[in-house]
Amino acid sequence: MNQRQSMSAMLTAVVAAAGLFAAAAAHAETSLKAMGGMLVDGHSRTVYTFDKDVAGSGKSTCNGACAEAWPPVMAAPGAKAEGDYSVITRDDGKMQWAYKGKPVYLFTKDAAPGDKKGDGFKDVWHVVKP
Repeated sequence: MNQRQSMSAMLTAVVAAAGLFAAAAAHAETSLKAMGGMLVDGHSRTVYTFDKDVAGSGKSTCNGACAEAWPPVMAAPGAKAEGDYSVITRDDGKMQWAYKGKPVYLFTKDAAPGDKKGDGFKDVWHVVKP
């Protein structure tokens, strides 16, 4: 094999590997994890559920101003359900993570990792305890 064929073969292998990596990343696990008895996101921010959301409905009832105060934990396009984690489609067409069928959110008033100022808020917001 000459140098040009060798380079072409190597480039083909790199492109194929990059495609496999991109596909794997799209189907990667959520960055949600258990820490200190509660569920947190990849930045160690507390994750919440909303009582008005119906588990397994595939819908979030927190939109507009609600979603500004309680930002949804967004899922990357192509993210797939795995274990207790599923993905729902929001009213705006974006993808959101759900835990045990309930959409999950952050709280804008939680200023530091581990804060849980939203727990029990108006008796309808709760820290997720896996």
